[in-house]
Order: sequence, then structure tokens, then C-alpha cells
Amino acid sequence: MISESSTNSGAVFTFGKSKFADNIPSKFWLKNDVPLKIACGDEHTALLTENGKLFMFGSNNWGQLGLGSKLTVNKPTCVKALKSEKVQLVACGRNHTLICTAQGKVYASGGNSEGQLGLGDCDERTAFCRVDFFNSHGPIKMLAAGSNTSAALTASGRLFMWGDNTEGQIGLGKESQVSSPQEVSVGRPVSWVSCGYYHSALVTADGALFTFGEWDSGKLGLGTDQLPGHRVPQLVKSIKHRVKQVACGGGHTVALTEDDIYTFGLGQFGQLGHGTFIFESRLPRPVEHFKKGRVRQVSCGENHTAVITDGGLLYTFGDGRHGKLCLGEENFTNQFKPTLCPRFLKYNVKSAACGGCHMVVLAHPRDGGCSDVTLEDDDVTEDYLQKSYVELLGDSVDSSTLQRTLSARVRRRERVGILHKYLSVCLDFVAFLPPKLQFYSQLLLRFTFSLNFDYTHIFMCLREFFPEIFNTNTLIGCSF
Repeated sequence: MISESSTNSGAVFTFGKSKFADNIPSKFWLKNDVPLKIACGDEHTALLTENGKLFMFGSNNWGQLGLGSKLTVNKPTCVKALKSEKVQLVACGRNHTLICTAQGKVYASGGNSEGQLGLGDCDERTAFCRVDFFNSHGPIKMLAAGSNTSAALTASGRLFMWGDNTEGQIGLGKESQVSSPQEVSVGRPVSWVSCGYYHSALVTADGALFTFGEWDSGKLGLGTDQLPGHRVPQLVKSIKHRVKQVACGGGHTVALTEDDIYTFGLGQFGQLGHGTFIFESRLPRPVEHFKKGRVRQVSCGENHTAVITDGGLLYTFGDGRHGKLCLGEENFTNQFKPTLCPRFLKYNVKSAACGGCHMVVLAHPRDGGCSDVTLEDDDVTEDYLQKSYVELLGDSVDSSTLQRTLSARVRRRERVGILHKYLSVCLDFVAFLPPKLQFYSQLLLRFTFSLNFDYTHIFMCLREFFPEIFNTNTLIGCSF
């Protein structure tokens, strides 16, 4: 069913540790079918087609692929046991998968240590098993899955959740874990739900945002007075406009309103999109990169974020390890602000799903190429790291132009080398500090997460905070 030839029906693109094509950026098409929906777990991926077929690939340690075994699968493989069904919805958790068919049947497979499969027990499954609870509670319009949690939203706006509740992440108060779906109510119909690693969020039909679960680092976006109630859904009061979508990551949350996107929680990798010096935001804060009303979809991985605009452009930010931000095979740096993915300028991106260490994108060729693309003010449209110098500059460029481009790339490499040397110097000093001074270690961790900082800014910050240690004489042995 996998084809290497391009068609206008759309392609599936993979980035990062997807287990597909040796974990390098790649793409594939389906013969005689059209990719329709995608979902990512920690290290596995699910794909739904227009004909209702379910394809799975990736890690399979707990049987999350539903193929009847625990063998890792590197190529998209159709789940033959569901061929008689037309699958319409799918959600991938950290190590389990949920699906819903056109007839309203809900199935689950994979890890089940906290009852996240909803089957009334805690035994893992390697093949999809039907969740009988929903025989009388459908139809289902949305599924969501987190670390060891699951959620199903009905067409009438009723929300059911099950699995791990040690942090209150399924909103059931004092319960520590439930292995059968339980209703979570906020007194009004629910229109959207998202499960993060240890926290969750929902949006009501009237646009109110509620969060619950693990509350540290501000990932719930709540006021201090609300935190004691974090085991049940709490209203996020600081977003005054109607919320349309919400996405939960490992330690951060993204909310989409009609005009803006708001992010809050952990941001040490740049996943909040607020710039290089915002490592945490305890209350929702608007991302300033996009014009009003431009964003139409948001998605969160463990430590990265993807945004799709109304023009079908893809932006990513956050943890760049493994190349999952889709910014080039050589570009693994963290991005602290929304960054355009130039490879999709000629495509209309339909959806993007973020996993723990990978991202999968569904896109169709754009009519008329790039001529109708609307960019943001600070966008960079050349994917320099994906091109050779000749391909980038063409045969007609003169030697001075080539030298300037080469020099820019050499300077970038030298800067990264300098940063590594500077980190070594810092670590030498920390080794002689009293154990109680943990802040130094935290600062250095943030430093290592931020290799795309300008080293002069880093040095100035260190010297400002610790003048007795990080002064000019400190770095006599380092040539900048």
C-alpha cells in the first residue's frame, strides 16, 4: 500500500525518531487511498485514510500498534483485524492507542498499567479490543490520550475519561486510577479535550477553558487560589476570549482563540514561543509572531509545538533534537520563537501531529506553487541547511557572494564550538561550588538547552548574576 511516487492526493511526511526511513526526514503516499488523519504517541504513529483504513508504525513495546505482537514496525502497516470496520477517529497516548469506527465502536490497544484502555482491568493488549462501555454512550466525536490517560467526547458534549489520576489528570478528584470510563462534568457541554503527559484540558461549547492535573510550572494557567482544586477541572480565568482549541504537551499548554494563541507552563526548550529568556510562564501569554486570526490548528509534543495557519503554512518551536522541528537534517537546535518550515511552502499543510521525539505532517501540493502564500513579518523562507551551496546559490553567483555565504556558515559552526568551550569552563567552576548552590546547576542546564543563544548575551547574563565568578579574567584561557 505504500507508494514512492507523488500524487495530488497528499503525502505523509515524517521527522525525528519516527522509526520510519531510519529516522531521517522522509515521506510516503498510499496507493488507491488518501491519508486523512494522523496521530502521534511517544514513539508510535497512527494514520487514517479516506477509506477508513488504519495504518500503524513505530515502537510497539506494549502492543500499542494493535498488530497482535510487540515487534517494532518501521513501515506503515494496515491493521488487518479492523478491515471490516471503517475507522474514523484515532488518538495515540504515550504507549497506547484508541480508535473509533463509523458505527461508534471504540477499540483500544497497548499499555494498560493504569487502566487507560478502559477495559475494566490493567492487562496490556497487543490487539485492538472493544471498549463495551461506549455501546450505549455514543456517538463519539473526539478521542484523546495522554501518558496513561484516555478521553472520549460524545457528539452531545459529554466527556468521559479513564486511566491514571495520581495527579488529578482525568479530573475525578480523589480517585487515584479508574479502568472504566467515568464522566467528567463542568456543568455545560464540552467541545474539545486534550490529554498531556500528566495534565489535561477541555474547552466548553461556549469557549471556556478548563485545566486539571499536575500543576507545577504553571502548565494549568491557574491563579494561586485555584491550585488546591487542581484534581478537578478549573476555569482558566485569564483568557478573556472564546477558546476554540487546546493542546497539552509534557509540561506546557497551548490554547487557540479566534484571534490569538496563548501558551503557558514550561518553556526551557522554547516550546512556549516567547523568546530566548522565557523559561516558564505561569499564566497564559499570547504568542506575538502571528497576525490576528491567522492560526487554525495547534499541536503539542512532549517539548515542542506545531502551528498551522489558515494559509496552510507550518511553524514549529521548542526542542529541536532529532530534527523533529522539520527545519533541516542538520538543524537540531531549539527554536524559541515560531519558525516557518520552508520545505512546506509549496504544500498546503492539512494537519500536524507531535509525538515525544517525532512529528508527522499531512500535506497536499499547493496550487500555483508559492505565489499565493501569505507570510508573517519575521519569516525566513530559505531552508539553507537543506541545500548544497551550488543548489542554494546557482551557477551564476560570483565568488564574493559564495564567500559571504560560506563565511556565515563557518561563523555559525565556530559559534557553536565556542559555546561548547564556554560550557566546559562553566562546569569547571561549578565543580568547586558548595553543593547547596543548586541555582548554578540550573542555570547551566538552561544554557545547554539554548545553543542558539548569542554567546555574548549568555556571558553578560552570567557576569551580571555572578560577577565574582564570571568576570573577564575568568575567560583568559578562552579565545572568543
